[in-house]
Amino acid sequence: MRKNFLLILIIIIITIGFLFIKVNAENNTDLKKGAIMPERKILIAYYSYSGNTKYIAEKIQKITKGDLFEIKTVKTYPKNYNEVVEEAKKEKNNDYRPELQSKVENINEYNIVFIGTPVWWYTMAPAVKSFISENDLKGKIIIPFCTHGGGGASSTFIDMAKLLPYSKVLKGIEIYERGNASTDKDINIWIENLDI
Repeated sequence: MRKNFLLILIIIIITIGFLFIKVNAENNTDLKKGAIMPERKILIAYYSYSGNTKYIAEKIQKITKGDLFEIKTVKTYPKNYNEVVEEAKKEKNNDYRPELQSKVENINEYNIVFIGTPVWWYTMAPAVKSFISENDLKGKIIIPFCTHGGGGASSTFIDMAKLLPYSKVLKGIEIYERGNASTDKDINIWIENLDI
């Protein structure tokens, strides 16, 4: 009789313990992979020539509730596509970093920085190189994203990581132009699976 009572008591204690762990795990967002902790401040910095990268940056902002910062050059690029392509090629070959119109004055306040760029000649736009070189991003979590016209990310994310040796650069996402019907879902899944 006493053995049966002890056995039942042990089963009850184990069951209560499992229920407690389950309830805690469901209520604690920090335990969910990819949950963005509310105490972290997020910046979404992007350069956009045609508007595609801006469009994706705004989608990321809606999900993360981060602050948007548009990277703008002092000298504007030509409106003609072929002229821009030629100028971008020269800038890439010369590792040119254009002067930017403004800076993020409170960059130290951000823990997580999404950096967006169109893919120009298989890498990031020169304006994004300027942004990275002009801001102290040491120790921050960097999350790249890019838009392209069909060639994919190419070496964009690899080149960005090389410029950020003292930051934690996470897996980026590449979007063809402005994306398609599944883009919102793809961005959500990507953010949910980031190690932040």
